[in-house]
Amino acid sequence: MAIKDSTSSAGRSTPIFGIGQMPIDAGMALQKELLDVYEKAGRAWLARVKSEVELWSELAAKLTTVRSVPEALEACTKSVSQEMQMTAEAGQRLLHECEQITQKMTEAVSNGRQLSHDPESGVTRSTRMRRR
Repeated sequence: MAIKDSTSSAGRSTPIFGIGQMPIDAGMALQKELLDVYEKAGRAWLARVKSEVELWSELAAKLTTVRSVPEALEACTKSVSQEMQMTAEAGQRLLHECEQITQKMTEAVSNGRQLSHDPESGVTRSTRMRRR
């Protein structure tokens, strides 16, 4: 993010943390986008916690009514299977959220430059994008 230089009539920006030159409006827009992503992620994780509580509460209720060890094992197996599926889905959601945040930050840091990564050399190059 950057701060507008109030002493300059040209409205230039002074870089902060070496992130390039970004006008205040662009920085605020970036913050809003990131807050939206964080808020969406928070709601998803809260829903996940509620689902887990329901899952394990249902298992506890089932275990109080079982009459045999095989019934108890079946109930536990189903609950663990559901938990594993929920964990896999949560991992995918986390990956997607991290990708969104990384993309937004990369766009801000690149400041109009296109970044390309060469996997063989491990080098990331930056080229200025042409505006039409």
